[in-house]
Amino acid sequence: MKPTLLILAAGMGSRYGGIKQITPIGPNGEPIIQYSIFDAIRNGFDKIVFIIRKEIENDFRETIVSRLPENINVEFVYQELTDIPIDVEIPSERKKPWGTGHALLAARNAINEPFLIINADDFYGADSYKIAAEFLREAENSENLYGLIGYKLINTLSDFGSVSRGVCEIDDEGYLQSVVERTEIVKENGSIKYKDENGEWQSLTGEEIVSMNMFAFTPKVFQYFNDYFIAFLKENAQNPKAEFYIPFVVNELIKNGTAKVKVPQTSAEWFGLTYKEDTELARAKMRELIEEGIYPEKLWT
Repeated sequence: MKPTLLILAAGMGSRYGGIKQITPIGPNGEPIIQYSIFDAIRNGFDKIVFIIRKEIENDFRETIVSRLPENINVEFVYQELTDIPIDVEIPSERKKPWGTGHALLAARNAINEPFLIINADDFYGADSYKIAAEFLREAENSENLYGLIGYKLINTLSDFGSVSRGVCEIDDEGYLQSVVERTEIVKENGSIKYKDENGEWQSLTGEEIVSMNMFAFTPKVFQYFNDYFIAFLKENAQNPKAEFYIPFVVNELIKNGTAKVKVPQTSAEWFGLTYKEDTELARAKMRELIEEGIYPEKLWT
């Protein structure tokens, strides 16, 4: 069974200042998301599911779908604030949906096969899709074995400001034990540091393995996310800022022994559009990859 690529594309990058998912990066105006789809297809994925907001669907169809080969199976699902599994009152102050875990649930009726989930505005590198595809093939008959493609922290930083990263604790057999969110990670004067919960700066080496939200799942995971989302809503529905994140559920599944999560590691260098200034750097890096022969000058011929 060929896997599906599930793309989180519902967010508006407030720090970036626009619909960064469709910002041109490649020499023919290709956004990062086009390269993600290209990498997935050449590694055996044959269906693409976009999680979006309805109001940007036309932009996505014009900029992304219209440029894909006709034989690629594309579906859209919508992350809506009111798409929740129980009847709770939503406070009027709440304007945004409930986070990445809620976004994943939006695809529950569109996916019946193993799948890989990614962020629309992150460039993960060709090697990562190869590793993910190999993992999904090996884990195809293990519905409670999941994967998280791990990156070296040093390969995931922005030159233009702080980032947040989930630092992975991994056991000796390569299985995830937990993901700890570290906020305000910065690279300054050759050193890397983050601000802890007390507001104190702590050092990092750059060799830490971090999550970039590139998870490999089986369809069984939808039921787990639904159950945890119900519990989350019962406790947090009245908090207009509460967020239901993918790593929260993954941590809980590991903690209670429901699932195991392997962490295959990639040497790929991540880049993204966290800040407006990242755009030109991303274009330069893509040009380098094209000149190295990793990608063709024109993705779709």
